[in-house]
Amino acid sequence: MADLTTQPQLLAAAAADVSEINSAISTAKTAAAGPTTSLAAAAEDEVSTVAATFFSGYGHEYQAMLQQAAAFHDQFVAALSASGNAYTAAEAASTDALRTFEAEAQALLTGGSQATMANPAAITNLVLGASGYPIPSPEYIAGIPMLYLTPFWNPSNLPFTNVGISTPEGLYPLTGVKDLTFDISVARGLTILNNSIQTSVQNGSTQINIFGYSQSAAIVSLEMQALDPTNTPGGSLLPPGVSLNVTLVGDVSNPNGGLLTRFPGLSLPSLGFTFGTATPDNSFPTRIYTIEYDGFADFPQYPIDFLSDLNAFFGIIYLHGQYPFLSPDQIANAIQLTNTVGPTETNYYIVPSQDLPANLQGLPLLNPVRAIPVIGNPIADLVQPDLTVLVDLGYGSTTQGWSPNPPNVPTPFGVIPPVTPGQVISALATGTPQGINAFMNDVNAEAPVVANNLSLSGLTSTGGGIGTGGSGLLTTLTSTLSSPGSCIAALESANTNIGNGIAFTASTAYSTLLPTADVATALAITVPSYDANLFLNGVEQVVNGDPVGGLVYAFGAPLAADTALFTLFGGFEVRVLEHAAQSIIGGYTGVTVAPPPQNTVTL
Repeated sequence: MADLTTQPQLLAAAAADVSEINSAISTAKTAAAGPTTSLAAAAEDEVSTVAATFFSGYGHEYQAMLQQAAAFHDQFVAALSASGNAYTAAEAASTDALRTFEAEAQALLTGGSQATMANPAAITNLVLGASGYPIPSPEYIAGIPMLYLTPFWNPSNLPFTNVGISTPEGLYPLTGVKDLTFDISVARGLTILNNSIQTSVQNGSTQINIFGYSQSAAIVSLEMQALDPTNTPGGSLLPPGVSLNVTLVGDVSNPNGGLLTRFPGLSLPSLGFTFGTATPDNSFPTRIYTIEYDGFADFPQYPIDFLSDLNAFFGIIYLHGQYPFLSPDQIANAIQLTNTVGPTETNYYIVPSQDLPANLQGLPLLNPVRAIPVIGNPIADLVQPDLTVLVDLGYGSTTQGWSPNPPNVPTPFGVIPPVTPGQVISALATGTPQGINAFMNDVNAEAPVVANNLSLSGLTSTGGGIGTGGSGLLTTLTSTLSSPGSCIAALESANTNIGNGIAFTASTAYSTLLPTADVATALAITVPSYDANLFLNGVEQVVNGDPVGGLVYAFGAPLAADTALFTLFGGFEVRVLEHAAQSIIGGYTGVTVAPPPQNTVTL
């Protein structure tokens, strides 16, 4: 059955055009009436008289035919006009029904009250996802406002609605070797968010609360800049009477800690990644939550510290995806950073590592070590106190994993941490006995478990093998070879699986070549160019009268930047290869590859 698409305005235009045809027919009929119906005889003889009468008869028949054509035309124009009116009425009715359905579906999916189904919501909560999470789920849309937006909004205030905003959220190559680059994804997301805000205003919303996460936090930051270019209270370009509140988590544009703000002026065209965006601090009421050691939102200020950079990378892997799973108590007890500079509309909060679930406390760098059976946890606890001091050094401290500088001031990376050697030695001396005590406690706690596993009953409790019973290999082989038909079918299936498996493996393998080449291009070409500019900035400091500081920056800044960027993007390349390996192993061989634990999902 074919589909029919009709536009009422075109039917109306067609009816008008056909009406003009009627005018042309009438004109032609009138002009032809006299010459064709009153034809004079050419002479007075009988032949001329008969000929004139004969042709006049044709003229009268022609006039009668035109009269019938005009009548038919009038009926056709009337039918065409009526059809256009009918389609217009049908379209209006279907549009009203569709709008009603959309309103009811939106309210049901987003947890809005019944009041939102009939009337536009005065309060609209716009909820965005994160990199790799472009379409928020109904549970996410309904749960996030209750978890993070209540400081700006009381759920008992009606009417309200929670709206999930679908944005591309691509982060090539981390979210896929064929995914959108960060810059393109953010640009498209910005357009979507701006349209959503304008739609909310047109629908009558007087308060708009926005939740941004990771990449969408950068999108929201750019929208804040667009809506208040002066970054001052009262500078909003929104209509009078419309307020905007913002909550950001895992903010890559966090002024002091966000990865985008640590390297201003750096652009990596091969990866489509541009740095430099900072979240405004004085345009709209805003709350920013950051988990300690989250490498996207809490990147070291002094990245010459390699251990701090490596820990930040593992923080991206293990911690950046935890924000939706924080409890209301963890959010309420977050540490507020009060050392802001100047007037600010933004409150900054840190969720310290020790407030996270037990399996995520401490340095994320040690999580792979803790995964080692038996000995992993004792070793991690042994080195963690002193290793924490060395990691915190990258933040300019020996006691906390975030910068002690003002949180609302965009802060690029530095070279030498402002910590004295004496402070470092004292902190290490304090941490060493703590690590030894933790190690001994772990050993004592695990000794009974290890002894039980090494007992005779423990060693003999493992079953399976290739026996004849149950699902043993011998039973499977016997079943397969039981008949020639079964054997042939098994060979055909194996042949198909092997061929498709080889093709899938080859496709996955060479698809990783492009991101690998792009990462290599960034590190081999773009980063050295950035280093040259850093060196020239140091030279400029020397010329301007700061020879010591200028020389330190000229030679130290490129080293610090390279340490951070090679560690970070080297880690990203490892993740790309890891994902490719998982796809090759589990994608077509029938082997089930378990997804990573929830606490390792990187959004």
